[in-house]
Amino acid sequence: MTSTPAEPPPQRTGMFRSLSVPNFRLYVSANLVSQIGTWMQRIGQDWLVLQLSGDSGIALGVTTALQFGPTLLFSFYGGVLADRYDKRRMLLLTQTVMGLLALGLGLLVAGDSAALWHVYVLAAALGVASSLDTPARQSFVSEMVGPEHLANAVSLNSTAFNAARLIGPAVAGALIAASGGDTAPAFLVNAGSFATTIVALLCMRTADLQPSAPVPRSRGQLRQTLTYTRQHPDLLLAMLLAFTVGTFGFNTQITIALMAREVFDLGAGAFGLLSTAYAVGSLSGALLSTRRSRRPLQRFLVVSAVVFGVLLMVSGLMGNYYAFAALLIPTGAAALVFSVACNSFVQLGVEPQMRGRVLALYFMCFMGGTPVGAPLIGWISEQFGAPWGLIGGGLVCVVVAAGAGAVLARGRHVRLELHVIPPSLQLHVAPAGPEGATADLAEEAVGEVPGEQTPRDRVR
Repeated sequence: MTSTPAEPPPQRTGMFRSLSVPNFRLYVSANLVSQIGTWMQRIGQDWLVLQLSGDSGIALGVTTALQFGPTLLFSFYGGVLADRYDKRRMLLLTQTVMGLLALGLGLLVAGDSAALWHVYVLAAALGVASSLDTPARQSFVSEMVGPEHLANAVSLNSTAFNAARLIGPAVAGALIAASGGDTAPAFLVNAGSFATTIVALLCMRTADLQPSAPVPRSRGQLRQTLTYTRQHPDLLLAMLLAFTVGTFGFNTQITIALMAREVFDLGAGAFGLLSTAYAVGSLSGALLSTRRSRRPLQRFLVVSAVVFGVLLMVSGLMGNYYAFAALLIPTGAAALVFSVACNSFVQLGVEPQMRGRVLALYFMCFMGGTPVGAPLIGWISEQFGAPWGLIGGGLVCVVVAAGAGAVLARGRHVRLELHVIPPSLQLHVAPAGPEGATADLAEEAVGEVPGEQTPRDRVR
């Protein structure tokens, strides 16, 4: 139960090597279309809430909390279902439900019947469906590509997500502006986009999938997952950083919208362009991450979290629209470098039979803090000004990540073990730290006459 997966076999180089797998190529193409629709809905939903609530940052935070709150309640159950049942069939069900919810909101707005409580209810329902969908979707990637291409596939999946983030907000902003502020078209387009993913899932070659052995129904599966994670300190570090950054740093859907309206006094089109600038950086960060072929180091997670927090704080100090938009690009890149590295770090560090549940726990940490962080950031922005939502969130990320880095550095020390094994002398130098790396220096006898041995250093 405490084993760590073996290092995957050597991988082929290339940014798009996992696209050689037909099922994954089909999935990523459809997912790009679906995610464009999802980002259109996110922009439309935020703008609709601001319209219905009179530009209330708290109402925007409550909507975000309701959408991501079910992650705390249902994500782990979604992970159990992903380990227990066919992931492709699960995705067909969850994608259908989310498409119907988007259609319902679009029809309400089109009929001029939408009220704020409608948005709250549908956002919560979407959160429930998404909390069941996410663990299955993330762990399904490994079934499509196998361990050889997993790190690259995770990066390309994030690249598709952020390419959609680049396109979706800009299209949504332009569509809302062209419709005179009507957000219904954004919701209706998103409802249709889910059909693309459903068709792609139905057209996959099921014989080419590499499903893990289903986990039988049993008691104590939550306790087993928590024990597994607790006995792997590297996973604990990833969970801590994911919770901190996800709760206090990944609230740009609130902070950017408030900066656009309150600080720069601009409309939906400018809001969409700011979101696009952030998405350009996110896409760049995701593309950079495709070069990675192995599991990231723990210190890389710490450094990337600190860099993201610092950029978030500096962006909050920008009083000029164009300077703010320009700084959103490296901020988005840093956010995605951390996000992709953390996701790959967790996926490549767990056994296949535990992957769905551990990923569910990871996303509970990454997104489950949003119900607390989103209203808090919204309240801070409303009370002290929109820039402080960015500055406060970035400060928390820097403090926690720097503290984790200090503990990580202090915990590293060298333990010497001397073993005398005739006729050779072996000296093992093992750094006992969170990285868990071990270097062995072996001095081996190559001659039979004492005093004429030539040591040969071997580093493993």
